[in-house]
Amino acid sequence: MNPEQARRVKLSKFLALILRHQPERFGLHLDEEGWASLPEVLEILQGLPNFRWATRADVLEIVERGSGDEKRRFEIAGDRIRARYGHTVPLAPRYPPCQPPPILYHGTSSHALNHIRREGLRPMRRQYVHLSADPETAVRVGARHTPKPVVLTVRAAEAATAGVLFYRADEGTYLSGPIPPQFLEFPEESEK
Repeated sequence: MNPEQARRVKLSKFLALILRHQPERFGLHLDEEGWASLPEVLEILQGLPNFRWATRADVLEIVERGSGDEKRRFEIAGDRIRARYGHTVPLAPRYPPCQPPPILYHGTSSHALNHIRREGLRPMRRQYVHLSADPETAVRVGARHTPKPVVLTVRAAEAATAGVLFYRADEGTYLSGPIPPQFLEFPEESEK
């Protein structure tokens, strides 16, 4: 990773920290849908020695292009910015329910499999279960939590028919409430 990419990743992770997990630590107010004042976010960045270099253009680049993995985690509307999903602080971001594709994917650790087999997928410390449109993205998401992620197949259309609500956060990310185990398929190697 070149130095410019490393700076973008560092900035993206910090934006996730203040817009998803710890806004109060930095005196940032999020509204009920997770929106914050972009000028306030920029002021916070300018006040921190590690981010004095960050400009509005740098933040806009993260919003438009992501940090390098092509995933757009943030959005801007006017002078407001928010994380699209992944919050651990209580919010009520509004996404219209959608009809999901027949199959979605979820990357997880092998240590979680027994619990998932019994309980299904749960939001855990987040507000929604995060699902990927393709297995490659699910591997990348799972790799943030474990070196060898396991990818589960979610029969999303069947789950939706049974009453599970799905939301589309961006092009490749879907969100849902809890998904019961009967709608999950586990890889063969994890069955043993």
